[in-house]
Amino acid sequence: MSTESLFKPFVYKNLELKNRLVMAPMTRAQSDNGVPTQNIADYYSRRAASEVGLILSEGTVINRPSSKNMQNIPDFYGNEALAGWKNVIDAVHQNGGKMGPQIWHVGDTRMSEDYPLAPMEKASTMTLEDIQDTIAQFAASAKSAKDLGFDVVEVHGAHGYLIDQFFWEVTNTRTDEYGGKTIKERNRFAVDIIKAIRAAVGEDFTIILRLSQWKQQDYSSRLAANPEEMEEWLLPLKEAGVDIFHCSQRRFWEPEFEGSDLNFAGWAKKITGQPTITVGSVGLKGDVMGAFAGQGTEKTDLTELIRRLDNEEFDLVAVGRALLQDPQWVQKIKNGNTDELLDFSAESMAKLY
Repeated sequence: MSTESLFKPFVYKNLELKNRLVMAPMTRAQSDNGVPTQNIADYYSRRAASEVGLILSEGTVINRPSSKNMQNIPDFYGNEALAGWKNVIDAVHQNGGKMGPQIWHVGDTRMSEDYPLAPMEKASTMTLEDIQDTIAQFAASAKSAKDLGFDVVEVHGAHGYLIDQFFWEVTNTRTDEYGGKTIKERNRFAVDIIKAIRAAVGEDFTIILRLSQWKQQDYSSRLAANPEEMEEWLLPLKEAGVDIFHCSQRRFWEPEFEGSDLNFAGWAKKITGQPTITVGSVGLKGDVMGAFAGQGTEKTDLTELIRRLDNEEFDLVAVGRALLQDPQWVQKIKNGNTDELLDFSAESMAKLY
């Protein structure tokens, strides 16, 4: 198996990557009261030193009530947190890496009883004033990313968090301009966020948007049941300013629609003409949700992944748990030392290697 295509450079606008491999965002929740420590900088810079093409940080939150659901999820606002992130990006650059923060708002979710939703509105409908301030705070965090020297910014619009809650008809029952019966109507919140970010960072700074059909609340859900609905979903986001679509699947090899072998990232690229990132169980047999129970941790080869990349189905490949367990995963793949790849352990999901 030749891995040559994984190690071709990728260039888009201001973004120049040494290869096609991306570190997927993975929640660490180990930033003390929202402030990234030296341990966080070391964690990311180890992956940069191991030749990961692009590092996407764990989800970081904007300056809004209830934007996080665990205390030690990192902030991406405020002098102390931003100083911590400046240390992170400097360390990554010193090790030859490129990086972007993933910015998000968790919306109506809760991870633990000891960190409840903020008291302002427990799972209540956002007012239009709330929405406008949230849009502005996404833009402010993106501008901070550019000012700190990050190479890209990624917006988390997937997996049942706030932006995705607007996309999904189950959670978006609004009757104003941010609701609607179709995905095209429910798209407005995300479109307005991307437009605000584009205005804040300028035309040359790369914006990535992470999307998924599935939700943590419902693995079988689908925002777009067919290519036509996916056009209604993705094209307005492209027009708003998305450069790269990060298309999350639980298993990257599964076709998105009947009658075509293309996966989610393949369809997104076909519809929008923009570069896409595929993600979902790369290098492992089972998906991330099963990993919490110790399932699907066996390694698997990259033959199918490379076949699809060679066919230009997508442009970049995000690796999650395999790279979480093994900081040198990229170098080992590049050098053909697959026998040295570490077995995945679910315990690594709670540690910083």
